[in-house]
Amino acid sequence: MTALTDTVSRISGVEPELCYQCGTCSAGCPIVERMDVGPRRVLLMLQQGDESVLETETIWLCAACYTCDSRCPRGIRISALMEALRQMTLRKNTDHIRPEELPPETHTDLPPITVVAAMRKYTG
Repeated sequence: MTALTDTVSRISGVEPELCYQCGTCSAGCPIVERMDVGPRRVLLMLQQGDESVLETETIWLCAACYTCDSRCPRGIRISALMEALRQMTLRKNTDHIRPEELPPETHTDLPPITVVAAMRKYTG
């Protein structure tokens, strides 16, 4: 177990090394086409201790729809792993979006709950 895998496991309560790379998670993901690496690859990167997984757009694009969780034959909660990776990034006080850079129409076009949720998810 690598330091990265250990940290992610501690935060998420999930053991990424249980994945045997069947690809069911990526095959079922409704937004995999928009991701720079699919969920299966994220798990592989975790297993290998590849810290560049923290720099992927995938961890921010994951909608936590739980499709991957429900289809995984090993019962791995991939959405919890994605959340743990986001938390690790945010704990470095690295903001994924900057509120001051949002265009003014964001505040009028989007429901307030969307803006609040985005601030909680994407800012350190």
